[in-house]
Amino acid sequence: MSVFISPSVQFTALNILTVTLLLSRCCDANRKLLVFLIDGFRYDYIDDLQNLAGFREIVENGVKVDYMTPDFPSLSYPNYYSLMTGRYCEVHQMTGNFMWDKDTMKEFLIGTNPDSRLPMWWDGSEPLWVTMQKLGKRVYMYYWPGCEVTILGVRPTFCEEYVYNPSEKNLTDSMESALNMLKSDKADMAGIYYEKIDVEGHHFGPRSPEIQRAIRSLDQAFQILHQKIKEKNMRDDINVVLFSDHGMTELKWMEKVIELDKYIDMSHIVKMMDRGPVVSVWPKQDKFEEIYRNLSSVDNMNVYKKQEIPHRFHYKNGRFVSTLTLVAEPGWFITENKAKLPFWNNGTEKAVGWQHGWHGYDNEFMDMRGFFLAQGPDFKTNFRAGPIRTVDVYNVLCKALGIEPLPNNGSWSRVECMLRSSAGAVRAALIYSFLLLLLLLPH
Repeated sequence: MSVFISPSVQFTALNILTVTLLLSRCCDANRKLLVFLIDGFRYDYIDDLQNLAGFREIVENGVKVDYMTPDFPSLSYPNYYSLMTGRYCEVHQMTGNFMWDKDTMKEFLIGTNPDSRLPMWWDGSEPLWVTMQKLGKRVYMYYWPGCEVTILGVRPTFCEEYVYNPSEKNLTDSMESALNMLKSDKADMAGIYYEKIDVEGHHFGPRSPEIQRAIRSLDQAFQILHQKIKEKNMRDDINVVLFSDHGMTELKWMEKVIELDKYIDMSHIVKMMDRGPVVSVWPKQDKFEEIYRNLSSVDNMNVYKKQEIPHRFHYKNGRFVSTLTLVAEPGWFITENKAKLPFWNNGTEKAVGWQHGWHGYDNEFMDMRGFFLAQGPDFKTNFRAGPIRTVDVYNVLCKALGIEPLPNNGSWSRVECMLRSSAGAVRAALIYSFLLLLLLLPH
């Protein structure tokens, strides 16, 4: 027996269904995304929200996670790429600020040398801005390390190339430009990189008056951003996401230094890359076991053969990982000797401007934790989320942009709670089922 459904009932039910699905749809693909990568911003830098009106507005009107655990090593370039690919370092292959390829003898020197732009370092995975460009979307990037590189044959629509420690004016000018590009539909996503927090943390330490001043200055910039978003009537059309690549811990120079030349003959080392919490060493083949044995006895440091690196680091399968990896205990610094300790130029040209903060340690060390904030129409209001990891951010950004993420190591279950859709999708499914049932009922 056939069931007759009157046209009026069909029309009404279908209209209700259409409206319901439109209202419950997560993350409108037409909405814009403004992303801030704040280098070296530790998770607890905004604990004093009462005196940080710019950050407070985001927290009260958006999402704040407890903290964000960086990928190992807790250095900048590895985490820049983990944030934008959702993949562990051993997957995307950007395993350090300083890398060496033993086959080509090429070096990656924290992005400063011409060889740092070679595809070999970057083509291990596809970052979000490349995916967007392939989809015909437009991306504007300001001072973002790597935006100047052709990756998998693609560059962003616009790239203001990285310069060391962009100024507050660089930041506010970038904000204004980004909002204008997003408002005028010349860009679908804009990304702004800011380095001063990391620089001041290194120079003066994470608890210094200088870092507090830098945080307050950044907060004032975000107050300006909020005002401009309101003036441009963009509050319902833009999602704003802030995150860092890692945290920072206090360092005491000359007190906690591991001098390698006290334990090994440095002439037996073919190559050594970087100094600090994580050091990559390639010993001569006939000296490998001797070097490994001698370094294994050093206090306040772990030494790992490549395949013995702990699995939880998700690091050992990286193409550019050295045959021996040295990992210092928190607060300790590995170098050839004290004469090789890096120092910043404080105008005296003397080695007196010692650094007072560092990062790169075990990524589970509390001080290495970064932060994550988000605000906009697709994010819940005044919502506190549990801890997330660097690799989780990519899925959030893709969802906010309405694009399908590539396969990645992030966990959707850790982040779906912060989006309005997490409950809305369930409600939509229930209403959808109910209306289908209504359509099938005899009338």
